[in-house]
Amino acid sequence: MSRLCSSRFERAARKLGWTRIAGLDEAGRGALFGPVVAAAVILNPKRRIVGLDDSKQLAPERRAQLAERIREHALAWAVAEIDAQRIDAWNIYQASRQAMTAALQQLTIVPDYLLIDALQLDVLIEQKPLIKGDCRSVSIAAASILAKTHRDARMKEWDVVYPQYGLARHKGYATADHLEALRQHGPTPLHRYSFAPVRDAGCWSAGAIQIALLPDAILP
Repeated sequence: MSRLCSSRFERAARKLGWTRIAGLDEAGRGALFGPVVAAAVILNPKRRIVGLDDSKQLAPERRAQLAERIREHALAWAVAEIDAQRIDAWNIYQASRQAMTAALQQLTIVPDYLLIDALQLDVLIEQKPLIKGDCRSVSIAAASILAKTHRDARMKEWDVVYPQYGLARHKGYATADHLEALRQHGPTPLHRYSFAPVRDAGCWSAGAIQIALLPDAILP
């Protein structure tokens, strides 16, 4: 099966009569910190944007350039966040679906067909979930780029608030330095406590505090 990012799914939908085709994708699903971010994009079929691809395959500078072009040339676009507290309450799968639904509802043009990266939404709109859709459909790729660049910008903002975690570098994912920072400092209120590395770090941190409060006489 070909995984080349193209407009073939959009063209196929138009042949069936759909005209307002939105691509949807999320960013940050596997991160330990911060929100999951989703974007919805209705590309203009008359304004081709060269270079659209899975955001993870693009250099940051190229992503930023493409994000600007998407915002400038798309017929409609929107971005939505679901925060860490709601991720913990719902689970990351449901939070990702809710973020996509929120982005969809914010579009200024109501789509009549959805191309979604691997998920299906509880909305009354014809939709096609695509495995690895962000590297197969230009509409989903555009959504992935907007979601990724938005979330990366948010991580840079939070890096100023929590500089000890290195969020600007790893964007909240489970890198070795992020895990070490969790061990040293414990989780912040914006970490996802339902994720095992954060939960384990929180337990360790709470235990360390309890030990620190014990009288010196009973310490080994």
